[in-house]
Amino acid sequence: MAGNSFGKIFKLSTFGESHGPAIGGIIDGCPSGLLLNQELIRYEMKRRRPGQSALSTPRIEADDYEILSGVYEGKTLGTPIGFIIRNQDYRPSDYEALKDVYRPSHADFTYQEKYGFRDHRGGGRSSARETASWVFAGSVARQLLPLTEIMAFVSAVGPVTFSGSYEEGDRNKIDSSPVRCPDEGSSAKMIAFIESLKKSGDSTGGVITCVIRNCPAGLGEPVFRKLQSKLAAACLSINAAHGFEYGSGFAGASGKGSEFNDAFRVSDGKVITATNHSGGIQGGISNGMDIYFRVAFKPVSTISMEQQTVNSSGENVILKASGRHDPCVVPRAVPVVEALAALTLADLMLEHRCSRL
Repeated sequence: MAGNSFGKIFKLSTFGESHGPAIGGIIDGCPSGLLLNQELIRYEMKRRRPGQSALSTPRIEADDYEILSGVYEGKTLGTPIGFIIRNQDYRPSDYEALKDVYRPSHADFTYQEKYGFRDHRGGGRSSARETASWVFAGSVARQLLPLTEIMAFVSAVGPVTFSGSYEEGDRNKIDSSPVRCPDEGSSAKMIAFIESLKKSGDSTGGVITCVIRNCPAGLGEPVFRKLQSKLAAACLSINAAHGFEYGSGFAGASGKGSEFNDAFRVSDGKVITATNHSGGIQGGISNGMDIYFRVAFKPVSTISMEQQTVNSSGENVILKASGRHDPCVVPRAVPVVEALAALTLADLMLEHRCSRL
């Protein structure tokens, strides 16, 4: 089905369930001759995998992958790249008690209504386990954009907010923090807040900020494939993502044109803007300035407190969920946001090459 595919030219189609034997996908449209950096792929997979710290789910998955096709002697062939990521620490029996119960704010009820049948084992396709395939594909897409830097970080966890700007993101500081926040003080407060919720059986959400540097001007289409709309569609596909804004975002709604217009000027023979309220995108097309956006995530739906719900027989029941879950998914979603940004840019970059002679 089309709902399992992403992209127009650089296209990813995925398969698999959270507690099935494997997940994986097919990348179609990747140009031939790309020498794949396997270390980069493994590094990004490690950043996303579960069980990284005491703040995340205790599920342990190495997220080792196997490339089945489309690569020969380390280079892409231009043919479909098939890959598989085998699930190792899957426990379908953990979810047997949930077979006939609709968990609050989960996809259980909606999947049942859509398909008339569902995989109750950890949510099946609606599980964040699916995003491992996105990170693999995004790691390939990054390598088509060698001069473009894509960096995301956690800028809020619950009520704890990093007060700095997107320009203060530093990859070493980000990855050295268990919550992937570049500021030590904010990071410590975020960790303490998540730990307190974990003890009480509750959960929280947060915000991820992403900045894209050295993106060439001209990416994006003027109407229905605007760069910001493609980034938004990609990021809002992430589990628990509930909001997207780029540039000045909602803050611009209360401002004036005289305050938010980005004046053009020439610097070293290059057209730039004096400010960047547009977030590097104007008319749906990149202008060469930094692209920055934010993604808001709701609190994790699975909590170990008693909740009112219903079962498949239409009866009101009380649910107290158990199992292995993140009290806050935001830190592990950082590489997922980056991967989807890379997939979006790679797809639009290949499309841009058809724009003019």
